Amino acid sequence: MQTAAMACASCEVKIEGNFGETFFNRLNWEDQRFLEQYLLAGFSIKTLEQSSSLGYAAIRSRLDKLIADYKKLTKMDAQKKAILEQLRTNEISVAEAKEKLEKLSGD
Repeated sequence: MQTAAMACASCEVKIEGNFGETFFNRLNWEDQRFLEQYLLAGFSIKTLEQSSSLGYAAIRSRLDKLIADYKKLTKMDAQKKAILEQLRTNEISVAEAKEKLEKLSGD
């Protein structure tokens, strides 16, 4: 799937088009900020530990959770693409595709 519109909550400007999206965009704001801090620390847990209030164990735990979440997102995306391909090739009906997609999303 691709993002088709973006809006600014402050000024209410809305733009539409085809925007690329990465799995990182799907992470919540706190996780994105944490990854940014880790990047700026040169991907060094020790450096991040020195520049933040988090200890080594907390940083390592957070990184492990982010890795697991990222893997889950990539797996879910691959499953969605497979379902849509089955629909495209008429292997399944629209209703079956909808049901499978809803199960993946947990709805």
